[in-house]
Amino acid sequence: MNTPLSPLIHLIDDDAAVRDSLSLLISTVGLRVQPWATPQAFLAEFDRNGIGAIVLDVRMPGVSGLTVLDTLIADGVDQPVIMLTGHGTVEMCRRAFKSGAAEFLEKPVDDQQLLDTLQAAVRQHVKSRARNRADRDARERFSQLSDREREVLGLIVAGLTNKEIGRALGVSPRTVETHRAHLFTKLQAESLAQLIRHYATLVEAAP
Repeated sequence: MNTPLSPLIHLIDDDAAVRDSLSLLISTVGLRVQPWATPQAFLAEFDRNGIGAIVLDVRMPGVSGLTVLDTLIADGVDQPVIMLTGHGTVEMCRRAFKSGAAEFLEKPVDDQQLLDTLQAAVRQHVKSRARNRADRDARERFSQLSDREREVLGLIVAGLTNKEIGRALGVSPRTVETHRAHLFTKLQAESLAQLIRHYATLVEAAP
């Protein structure tokens, strides 16, 4: 059953017949669809925090789909964008991918190809959001560590024992053990492997 938090596909096309047929098609695989007749209406109401994907016609009166794509990318929108066109060219396709499109499909689009593309895009978007959320959580937990705890963490990841860390920092092994316990608690790690994985996430997420 759909919920307000379930994936939503935004379909922007000035052709009412296309909007109706594609909306019906997409809904057959359990995805919610929000059709838009104009890019302006879509951009005015679009919720960038939602999960899903965007299906965008290239040729529309007033504002082209490629211009809308550029606007979305410039605004940092992370929903995958699938471009549709009935008059595609190699240059148009190249520009779309260079601008950040996830896929470029020609009309009349193959039904199964569109559904497969959308389902893959939504799965990727869900994974991307989960990864970004995990990175934010890890950075938040890391910010709670003291300077000494960060030093100890780096030495633990480097493979040093408590005694070796104590000698390196000029403290007792018992003090190192206390810092180690705090690290496990603050970083919500249940094992050494998990602690190291958290550290690797922090390093990868660092700007």
